[in-house]
Amino acid sequence: MKKTKRKLVLVGNGMAGVRAIEHLIKLAPEAYEITIIGAEPHPNYNRIMLSSVLAGGASLKEIVINDWEWYKDNGIRLLAGHRVTQIDANRKRVVSDQGATVDYDELILATGSNPFMLPLPGADKEGVIAFRDIKDCETMVDTSKKYKKAVVIGGGLLGLEAARGLLHLGMDVSVVHINPYLMERQLDETAAKMLQKELEQQGMKFLLRKNSGAILGKKRVRALSFTDGTEAEADLIVMAVGIRPNVELAKSSGIEINRGIVVNDWLETSVERIYAVGECAEHRGIAYGLVAPLYEQGSVLAKKLAGLETTGYAGSVTSTKLKVSGVDVFSAGRYDEPEGSRSLRYQDEVDGVYKKIVIQNDKLIGAVLFGDTNDGAKLFSIIKSGESVVGREKELLLGMAVSGQSASPEARLKEMADEEIICGCNGVSKGTIADAVLAKGCMSVGEIKACTKASGSCGGCKPLVEGLLKLYAGDEAGVGVKEGICGCTPLGRDEIVAEIKRMRLKSIKEVMNVLEWRNSEGCSKCRPSLNYYLGMLFPEEYVDENESRITNERYHANIQKDGTYSVVPRIYGGVTSPAELKKIAEVAEKFDVPMVKFTGGQRLDLLGVKKEDLPKMWEELDMPSGHAYGKTLRTVKTCVGNTFCRFGTQDAIGMGIRLEKAFERLNTPAKVKLAVSGCPRNCAEATIKDFGVVAIDGGWELHVGGNGGVQVRATELLCVVKTEDEVVEWASAYLQYYRENAQWNERTSTWIERVGLEEIKNALEKPEDRLALVERIQKTLSLTTDPWKQIVENDHLRKNFEPLTEALTINS
Repeated sequence: MKKTKRKLVLVGNGMAGVRAIEHLIKLAPEAYEITIIGAEPHPNYNRIMLSSVLAGGASLKEIVINDWEWYKDNGIRLLAGHRVTQIDANRKRVVSDQGATVDYDELILATGSNPFMLPLPGADKEGVIAFRDIKDCETMVDTSKKYKKAVVIGGGLLGLEAARGLLHLGMDVSVVHINPYLMERQLDETAAKMLQKELEQQGMKFLLRKNSGAILGKKRVRALSFTDGTEAEADLIVMAVGIRPNVELAKSSGIEINRGIVVNDWLETSVERIYAVGECAEHRGIAYGLVAPLYEQGSVLAKKLAGLETTGYAGSVTSTKLKVSGVDVFSAGRYDEPEGSRSLRYQDEVDGVYKKIVIQNDKLIGAVLFGDTNDGAKLFSIIKSGESVVGREKELLLGMAVSGQSASPEARLKEMADEEIICGCNGVSKGTIADAVLAKGCMSVGEIKACTKASGSCGGCKPLVEGLLKLYAGDEAGVGVKEGICGCTPLGRDEIVAEIKRMRLKSIKEVMNVLEWRNSEGCSKCRPSLNYYLGMLFPEEYVDENESRITNERYHANIQKDGTYSVVPRIYGGVTSPAELKKIAEVAEKFDVPMVKFTGGQRLDLLGVKKEDLPKMWEELDMPSGHAYGKTLRTVKTCVGNTFCRFGTQDAIGMGIRLEKAFERLNTPAKVKLAVSGCPRNCAEATIKDFGVVAIDGGWELHVGGNGGVQVRATELLCVVKTEDEVVEWASAYLQYYRENAQWNERTSTWIERVGLEEIKNALEKPEDRLALVERIQKTLSLTTDPWKQIVENDHLRKNFEPLTEALTINS
C-alpha cells in the first residue's frame, strides 16, 4: 500500500524558504505534498539582484531563481499573490486573504522582513517608497522617466545600491545618512571615506550627519526637510534605513517572538510542527539579513524535515561584499576592534587600496578590504575556522607579496586550499569549481553557475569564479562555449537530435549518460525536451516517459492558481450538439464545477475541478481531451463559412473539423493553434495562428507563423491551393517539418523568424518531399490514443493516478 504523503506548507516564496524546499525535495522527494504561499505575484526570485536590475546589469527575467515551470515540474502547488492572514495551529491549517484554506502537517514560516519606514510627517505622500521588491524597482524606473531628483535615506549597503541604480536611470541622486560616515555596520571610517570619495566621482551626492524631519509637498513629495532647518529637493524619496523581521502572523498565532520569530537550533518555533527560517527568524538572539546564513538555516531545516541526522544550526559568521560600479568593498566578522584585540592596517592612497585585519586571542576575528578584495574569501574562511594566525599576520594583511611571490590574483587563487569556500551564499568550494571545469568541461561562468550554483545568488564571488575558470581552463576558457538546451549540457538541440539518431539512443537516461550530462538527473528544461525528441524520432519504439512531462500534461488538465484544475473537452471546430451540451452540463453539476466558461478557442472550460475528481470526470464526459494544457494541437477556430454566411466562399466549418480530427493528439515542440476563415474577412483570425487557412474564390490561402499572444505576429503566406485535400497535405507536411526541426518550447512564430520562410518553402516545394513528411506524421498519429481513454480503460493506470497526495516530481 502506497504511503500517504505528509502535507508541508511554506508561507513565503522568498529565497530562504524555497532554498529549504530545494534541499528537501533532493533529500526526500517522496515525503511531502508541498504547498507554497507567496504574497507577491511572482515566482521565486533573487531579491539581492534587484540593485543589478536597476543598474542595468540584469533583467527581471534573469533574476528569477525558480520559474513557474519549476513548481509544476516538482509537483509544488503555488498560491502566488496570496497573503496568509491566519494560522489555526489546533486544526493545522492556514487561511489566505484570497480565501484559500490549506491544511498542513508541517508548517514553515519564511515571511521575511518588512522595510522600516521612518514615521515622518508626509511619509504617506506619492513618491515615497522603500527598496524591497520588484514593485519598488518598477516604481523607480517609471519615476525616472518623468522626474529627475531622487533622495535615498540611508547610507548602508541597500541605500548605496539603490542610489547607484537611480544614477543609472539618469536621476540626480543624494544620499542622506544620519551617521558621519557610510556603511558604519560593515566598514571602519577610513574605508567608508574612501568609498564616499569614489562614489562622489561617479556623481552621487552625500548629506551626512543629517536627521530627517518631514517630507514636504501636497499630493506628491517635493522635498525632504531636516531638523537643522535645511531642505533637499526630491521628486522621489527611497527609504533604505533597515528592515524588521515580519512577525505579525506569528504574533497573532501565539508563537513566541522577540525581535524575530524565536527558533531553536533545528529552526523549531514555540508551537509544535511550526518552523521559521530566514529573515523572520531569530536564533540565539540574532536575526540575520544576509543570504548565506539564511541558506545555512534552510539546509538544516531540510535535513530535519527529511528525518536525517543533523547537528543543528549554530549561528553564522557573516561577510558583506559590495560592488558599486567598479568599487570593491569587503567586510567580514568584527572590524570594530573589541577590547583585548589588535588591528593591522595597510593603505595605498595612489591605487586606492585599504586593508585592515582584527586579531584577538591569536585568531582572526574580522577584516575590511577596499579596492583589492581578492583575499576576502580566504580571510573569511580563516575567520570561520577559528585557527591560530600567529606568525602569519603580515601575510594575511598583505597577501603573498610578503613572501616574495607575485601578489597577482592568479597567484592568490593558486594558493587557496581546495576546501576554501568561494561562494559563501551557496557553500561552493574551490575544489568543486575545479571539478566543474576539469572533469565536467564547464568553460564559462554561466556553465559553472548551472553546474555548482556558484555566483548564482548575490554575484559577489563572480570575479573569483572567473579567476578560477581562467586558472584551470587557461586560453580555452570561453572557447567554443555555446548555450545548450539547459545548464545540464553544452549541447544544443540539433547536436542532441543528431546524436540520438546516430547512436539510436532509446531512453532519457541513456541520452544523459552517453552525452555526458553534467547533472545526471536532468532538470525541468531538458527532461521534457528529451522526452519529446525521442518520441518524435522513434514513435513506434519509444515509450513516453510520463514523469518527464510537465504537471499539466501528466494530469491532462490545467492547474490553476488555487490548486484546482481546468478541464476542456474537445469540441471540433467549435461545433457541438444539444446532447453534448447536456452531457457537459450534467457532469459539471455532478462534480460541483464552480465555473463553466466559453474559451477563445470555441470550447467549454470547466474550471475549479478537484484533482481527485479528474479520472471519474473524464470517464463520465466520455469526450476526447481538448489538450488545452499540452504542447500539442490546441484548437482549430472556425467561422461559419458558406454554410450560413452570405460572404463565405468555402466550407470553413467542414475544413476546420477535418484538420482538427486529423491532428488531435499530435505532440509538437510547443502549443499549436489553427484557424479556418471562410472568406478574406477573416472572422476566425486565421492570420495570427500557427497555421491559418483563408478561403478565397476557387481555393485556399495557407498562412503560417502567426501568434496572437504576448508578442503578436502576423502570418506569412506559405502558398495557395485549390482543394481541401491539398490543404490537409500541406498542413501535414508543414507541421511535421516543424516537429522535426524546431527547438523544444519554440513556437512556430519564433521558429520561422529564426530559419526563414524561404527555407520552409524549399523543404515543402517538391511533392515527393511533402509526401515523405506526410507519411511520417501519419505514422506518428496512428500510434496515438486519447490519454484519458487509457486511464479510464486501464485500471492499473487509474489506481496509480487516484491518490490526491501523489508526487509530481521528476525522477530519472
